[in-house]
Amino acid sequence: MRQLRISRVFDAPRALVYRAFTEPEHLAAWWGPIGNTLPPEDIAFDVRTGGYQRWVEINADQPGLRVEVRVELTDVTDGELLEGVMHVGGRLPDGFGPHVTRLRVEFHDEPGGRTRLEIRQWAGDDLVEPARAGWDQAFTKLDASLQKARTWPT
Repeated sequence: MRQLRISRVFDAPRALVYRAFTEPEHLAAWWGPIGNTLPPEDIAFDVRTGGYQRWVEINADQPGLRVEVRVELTDVTDGELLEGVMHVGGRLPDGFGPHVTRLRVEFHDEPGGRTRLEIRQWAGDDLVEPARAGWDQAFTKLDASLQKARTWPT
């Protein structure tokens, strides 16, 4: 397995960025490549050490593809850390089979009320570059979602 490392600063406070990862309705607004969607009825979270996050992602170009994602959370520190094992299966795009990766997401305060996200993902050689491209597209959506964060209920 290779380690993918991504560092990105978002113009939003750490608490909001953390909520974007840990609240189903907010994750649904940004997760996955541009155009893909997460049906609300297919999302379930129990965010705690020993808990889980589960969702189904619908492919924008091929709606019959239903990627099923399950993250077994092995370490959670509220507002600071999400770590776990991600299982990906279901009806996947051509060229991708079911796979398992390890994921660590750290949330750090930055000056000016911004947040630095540090992501480490361990994946097979064939998944590292597609994962990087997926994160890049998702972060474009996350930036837009965080701009609307002022309207999120508390």
